[in-house]
Amino acid sequence: MLPKYIQNPKIKNALLAFCSRKYTLFSSPMAATEECLRKTLTEKVAAVEAQGNAVRALKAGGAAKSEIDSAIETLNSLKLEKAAAERSLLGGSDSREAFRQAVVNTLERRLFYIPSFKIYRGVAGLFDYGPPGCAVKSNVLAFWRQHFVLEENMLEVDCPCVTPEIVLKASGHVDKFTDLMVKDVKSGTCYRADHLLKDFCNDKLQRDLALPADKVAELKHVLATLDDLSAEELGAKIKEYGIVAPETKNALSEPYPFNLMFQTSIGPSGLSPGFMRPETAQGIFVNFKDLYYYNGNKLPFAAAQIGQAFRNEISPRQGLLRVREFTLAEIEHFVDPQDKSHPKYPEVADLQFLMFPREEQMSGQSAKVVRLRDAVSKGIVNNETLGYFIGRVYLFLTSLGIDKDRLRFRQHLANEMAHYAADCWDAEIECSYGWIECVGIADRSAYDLRAHSDKSGVPLVAHEKFSEPKEVEKLVITPVKKELGLAFKGNQRMVVEALEAMPEKEALDMKAALESKGEVEFQVCTLGKNVTIKKNMVTIQKEKKKEHQRVFTPSVIEPSFGIGRIIYCLFEHTFYTRPSKAGDEQLNVFRFPSLIAPIKCTVFPLVQNQKYEEVAKQISKSLTAVGISHKIDTTGTSIGKRYARTDELGVPFAVTVDSTSSVTIRERDSKDQVRVDVDKAASVIREVTDGQRTWEDVWSTFPHHSSASADD
Repeated sequence: MLPKYIQNPKIKNALLAFCSRKYTLFSSPMAATEECLRKTLTEKVAAVEAQGNAVRALKAGGAAKSEIDSAIETLNSLKLEKAAAERSLLGGSDSREAFRQAVVNTLERRLFYIPSFKIYRGVAGLFDYGPPGCAVKSNVLAFWRQHFVLEENMLEVDCPCVTPEIVLKASGHVDKFTDLMVKDVKSGTCYRADHLLKDFCNDKLQRDLALPADKVAELKHVLATLDDLSAEELGAKIKEYGIVAPETKNALSEPYPFNLMFQTSIGPSGLSPGFMRPETAQGIFVNFKDLYYYNGNKLPFAAAQIGQAFRNEISPRQGLLRVREFTLAEIEHFVDPQDKSHPKYPEVADLQFLMFPREEQMSGQSAKVVRLRDAVSKGIVNNETLGYFIGRVYLFLTSLGIDKDRLRFRQHLANEMAHYAADCWDAEIECSYGWIECVGIADRSAYDLRAHSDKSGVPLVAHEKFSEPKEVEKLVITPVKKELGLAFKGNQRMVVEALEAMPEKEALDMKAALESKGEVEFQVCTLGKNVTIKKNMVTIQKEKKKEHQRVFTPSVIEPSFGIGRIIYCLFEHTFYTRPSKAGDEQLNVFRFPSLIAPIKCTVFPLVQNQKYEEVAKQISKSLTAVGISHKIDTTGTSIGKRYARTDELGVPFAVTVDSTSSVTIRERDSKDQVRVDVDKAASVIREVTDGQRTWEDVWSTFPHHSSASADD
């Protein structure tokens, strides 16, 4: 809340001018205040980490008990200060939950979204978007198309949601797209096992201030290696920590795999099995050959798709963040594996933002601001094209209104990476639920196209023609499937895939080890363990031959956007409250940028007057003609209440008709108003909502208008 003295117009305007210079990424002085609170919280987090390290060092060094106790007392005080800073950042709420509930209540009451099938008590993990929610989603997707499809000249496709089993068998989803599930042994309620363990560890770390250093390290190690745990190891941890069913406190079953895809059948016979797609990417991969031809048989090129995806979540929670049907926007950028440079990389290379490489995660450090150019040149980010898309994702999210200080790019740990991936980063956004993965940006190597080539028998390859024949040396990895089948039986295919996907250096090291020792230990990520490969199971050799062209399987850089998750985080990042004119209640405001606001403008006759209503209709017609979404409110409600209603919908501008020759235009966050001729109102609104001019420019161009009723 802004102090009362800021309501003085002179002080308020001076502060606005200051903020427009100092905090150019924010739309109001309150956002600048949030920035200060965010910096304070960052300092407190760093202090807690430093003091925690100091306590551990004292214990390791055998310091006196009094010295250790004093250091622990300081650590606990710093943790309390950190918690207070978090509460301040959430608008003075007692907890993240209270802030979240205020946001969710507003969203549901104003029909941004509601539980699906509400009159039948709903279904967990399914939600309907109401009118303003649909508009926000539509605007986000329109900007996504502008920012990626149009600016990058991508090929957009639209593939069916129903997918034949053979396609998802080839991609690995039928066998591997599973989560480990546990059941309440009495009620039968199902839970995702890793989520229960993750929640237990996080809760223990956050709430138990006196936790010994060795226990803190143990819990952090469990969190870091969670994706590596087998069903048996996960079950053992759940028993060790005494984790029970959250609602009933009953015992839990042993973890067992559950495939997350919705199964169906295609056609009336039921003999053609299929699934509702869990992602949109496979539709692009199976169309690669035709898309490559459409692009003139040239690389690189990118294909994009927006569509629904379906995952039968075990225990949906966190509102829009974990649902069973959702919208994905995915890009598959096909590139020569020998040249992953990008011609537009210099345009983003100097961007600086929070990055969280795996080394910092494993050593317990925090994310730090890094220049993208440095991350790529040091090899932290694998290649230029991957770096380019990380930069473009950053620009996309911050343009939508995501707070840059609550956005970070986290590199996947080794245990999270698929065996075929060269590198993978998640754009994570912080909200009241913590850090949420909203965009994945991965270098998937050539795995997907190879998998579909093998299964379908259709080569999904690219060609580079030589001006004259070349003698080339190629590394050929030939798994002996008969011997592998005898040794690994049902796991044969996963071992074969892992061998074929080996990088050249690893393959040559294996060849040397097999020749000297006769066998070698080999990690198969999809099995989650090492296997013993013997000399008779694989042939690795280099062959020389003359070729007129190079035939290769392209690598794929894949940015994948969870649109619902981005939108929910956007709701939280743009929500704030301010006092009513009377000061007896807090009014809700969504600080949406004009780019994604559900309604760009409202038109209000000041009072119910025929002449004013005619002017309002005239302005409405002009706004429609220039494509500006708007709403007329001719109710007899006070102008202050009408402003408050539209502020709660995030409408950035309001036109108030109080004469037949000129009107006022009000900006939502500053509540400042300017007076504009009736025939210029629509063009001014169009220019400022389209980004052709700023509100500061409008404020300096037109006469200012002050009205007590404007100060809600």
